[in-house]
Amino acid sequence: MAEQRPPAAPSSFEEAAEALRAMEFRDDLLVREIAAPNGLAPHTIAVAGDVRSDADGVESPYGTGRLVLMHDPDEPAPWNGPWRIVCFAQAPLEPEIGTDPLLADVAWAWLTDALKSRRAGFHSASGTATKTLSKGFGSLATEGDGAQIELRASWSPEGAIGPHVEAWAELVCMLAGLPPGSEGIAMLGSRRSTRG
Repeated sequence: MAEQRPPAAPSSFEEAAEALRAMEFRDDLLVREIAAPNGLAPHTIAVAGDVRSDADGVESPYGTGRLVLMHDPDEPAPWNGPWRIVCFAQAPLEPEIGTDPLLADVAWAWLTDALKSRRAGFHSASGTATKTLSKGFGSLATEGDGAQIELRASWSPEGAIGPHVEAWAELVCMLAGLPPGSEGIAMLGSRRSTRG
């Protein structure tokens, strides 16, 4: 049996953008194209993903994310190639989970594991994982304690773009408490704080 090779990198930005627009995601992640930030690269496309949000475009109380795909044929030195992905994912947490000292490491591992499980080659990765604890006072005291995890990452993709986008979508869902295979399972979200 011949070794299966990963899909090839797109030959143009237009090809990559069309492939991204044609992707399908799990039913409980609403992904839509948004305006891409200006000035990052000659060619950009951006998408937003919200976990179990309403179709009216309101951000989800469970978790949200953004992904920007950039292409620069001049291959900027920090990218070490013509393509770059920048992503963001955040989700509210139970306050006791927010105090876990390994939480930031786990969030980063979820991203890299999702990329590796899809054989999405990457290099020149960087990022930050931030956990926030909050407590309301005065008129916000009734909102109680809150916690949030936020991951910002970028990497240079190798091969097809689809597996990288799938890994980002998995990360957004994992942070929101929806691991792979949990499609259609009800969330026990009553204790999740929407405060960050």
